[in-house]
Amino acid sequence: MMEICVLGGLVHYKPPSPSPSSLHPHFLSKPNHHNSTTSSSLMSSSVSAECLSSSSTTVEPPSLLVFSGGTGFNGVVEELKKLTTRVAHVLPVSDDGGSTAEIVRVLGGPAVGDIRSRCLRLSDESTSEALAVRRLLGHRLPLDPHEAKKDWYDIVEGNHSLWDEVSRPYRETIGAFLVYFQNEILRRPNERFCFSNGSIGNFFFAGARIFFQSLDAAIFLFSRVSEIPCDSFVLPVISTNDRLTLGCELQDGTIIRGQNEISHPSSGTMQTVDKV
Repeated sequence: MMEICVLGGLVHYKPPSPSPSSLHPHFLSKPNHHNSTTSSSLMSSSVSAECLSSSSTTVEPPSLLVFSGGTGFNGVVEELKKLTTRVAHVLPVSDDGGSTAEIVRVLGGPAVGDIRSRCLRLSDESTSEALAVRRLLGHRLPLDPHEAKKDWYDIVEGNHSLWDEVSRPYRETIGAFLVYFQNEILRRPNERFCFSNGSIGNFFFAGARIFFQSLDAAIFLFSRVSEIPCDSFVLPVISTNDRLTLGCELQDGTIIRGQNEISHPSSGTMQTVDKV
């Protein structure tokens, strides 16, 4: 159970302290779902080893608990992390715009774009490899559908220049889940996936979520690969594997569904929201 209390005007948060195995029972191995390369690369990777040794090191709980949207708060995050990394970020999983919308349309599940965006903002920038991983997971495919598909296949096949400064453990781990994401798309031949302006980080995140069948495990993996500080937490407002649709009712009784439609209504007339 998590504990939240208010001290001195700040929200103090005491999170649970999961290990990879307690967070998800088959984090380190999952038979009949993937080849052994994924498991071995996860276990052999040097990604944030100190974060995994929680039994010998006590991590102080975050001092701040932040409820926010995705991109709108990112500018504040850049300044906040200069002051402290002991922050728990709680984000929505209902965004249905951009690259996220296409993933949700074809593969279902919760929207991961806001969480991916926050993890990248918190990610390590201290080494050339950390920057290379950040560039890869922050990369967006071209707007032109044909160019986007070509760029995507170059990345999946390991031929893209974005891989140049990424070491083998990271390459195998990230690449395995990108391939898994691609295979999930191919299993749905009736749904044509549009890669235009697609986010590589979103694809990696979605592949991990589907593989583990756990949003929490996908966040854990993404956090470790992007090397966010051990005392920072990125949490979904609700942990679910199902699609979440935000809706609101206007004062005239009109019902609008979808976060993107609520934020950017297609109708020229703005009505006051009565309830969400």
